[in-house]
Amino acid sequence: MTSIYQFSVNDYKGVEQPLSQYQGKTLLIVNTASKCGFTPQYEGLEKLQQKFHNQGFDVLAFPCNQFKQQESGSNDEIKAFCDLHFNISFPLFAKIDVNGENEAALYTYLKEQAPGLLGTKSIKWNFTKFLVNKQGQVIQRYAPLTKPEALEADIKAIL
Repeated sequence: MTSIYQFSVNDYKGVEQPLSQYQGKTLLIVNTASKCGFTPQYEGLEKLQQKFHNQGFDVLAFPCNQFKQQESGSNDEIKAFCDLHFNISFPLFAKIDVNGENEAALYTYLKEQAPGLLGTKSIKWNFTKFLVNKQGQVIQRYAPLTKPEALEADIKAIL
């Protein structure tokens, strides 16, 4: 695989979505959770979406329940939570695994393209972020502790 555009994923309604629909856009791909200490990062992600969307940027959120079961709800419940508490306007996809034998193929690719600290491939926690350029190439991986607003300069640089 040479870019993320070769993957398809399901949205929160279960409808298959080819990532090729985002061709030509700068993307921030994030694994999310509703009951995590980092959940308030949804607010920062939405601010990035609002600030840069008209310049060809989107946040893509992938809920994941692999870290202390902090995303145990159904896809509809997750969407309702995000709408109620953060009024998100960015795409929310179906809950996935980001590690292990059932991990989503997209995440296998992301981790190969941008390994973590000391070359580790596994996702360590919720709200790990991957910045993707307009050609669908992974530019950078950010740890969960990295707040969305800290990514503004990197996003601007590749818009």
